Amino acid sequence: MKLDNLLAIDSSTDRLSLAVQRAGRVYAFDGEGGAAASATMLARIAELLAQADLTVGDLDAVAFGQGPGAFTGLRAACAVAQGLAVSARVGGMPVVPINTLMACAQAARTATNAQAPLLIAACMDARMNEVYTAAYQFNAPDGSDTLPTEIMAPALCKPDQVWSVHAQATTFAGNALAVYGDALGAAPTAVPWCAAMPTATALLALVPAVCAAGGAVPAALARPLYVRDKVAQTTAERMALKALQAAQASQASDQ
Repeated sequence: MKLDNLLAIDSSTDRLSLAVQRAGRVYAFDGEGGAAASATMLARIAELLAQADLTVGDLDAVAFGQGPGAFTGLRAACAVAQGLAVSARVGGMPVVPINTLMACAQAARTATNAQAPLLIAACMDARMNEVYTAAYQFNAPDGSDTLPTEIMAPALCKPDQVWSVHAQATTFAGNALAVYGDALGAAPTAVPWCAAMPTATALLALVPAVCAAGGAVPAALARPLYVRDKVAQTTAERMALKALQAAQASQASDQ
């Protein structure tokens, strides 16, 4: 699979990160995320493609940060990746969903210029007093087509559990330290902490390894990874819960 010309999209955080790679040269954009990202994403992508003198049809694949992260941002990145992949040419082009915690760890590896082997625990604020976290062992040289080994799959934990679930980590990465501070307990002082977050350039660095592992999919099969699947209840769910609570209260008053 040729991977000379690539587009990467990450809007899993409060930043919009985009990158276009043409034959090894990278053109990147970083800007405001959230609602602004959804409104400007396609225009920014068009600008980067123009800088690289590429069209959508010239791309070999499009990668996106699949999560975990901000729900709206994950859905926007996935939808844009799918739309571009389908419209690129007859038969579409491959879409490469990449875990944002792995991208966070990759960004920290690049930022610290650390050499393998390296065990990085990615810890990103999940709000609601929780942390998205996972751990990856990097054994191959940076930029290789070998994926880091997943030591701990993406999960949610409380801030004060971070150190206990990652006692073997040699580096921490992400914004959990900036958000939760002392609530993390021993973790901030036990090993180095890099504030790196997932970026489109980190996604680009992982594309060869993810594709070599069979991670490229047709556009229709691309999906966000939420980890926390249920945050908001539907109207029907809220009404059902209220009815249940009312029935329980009525039973209690009858006893």
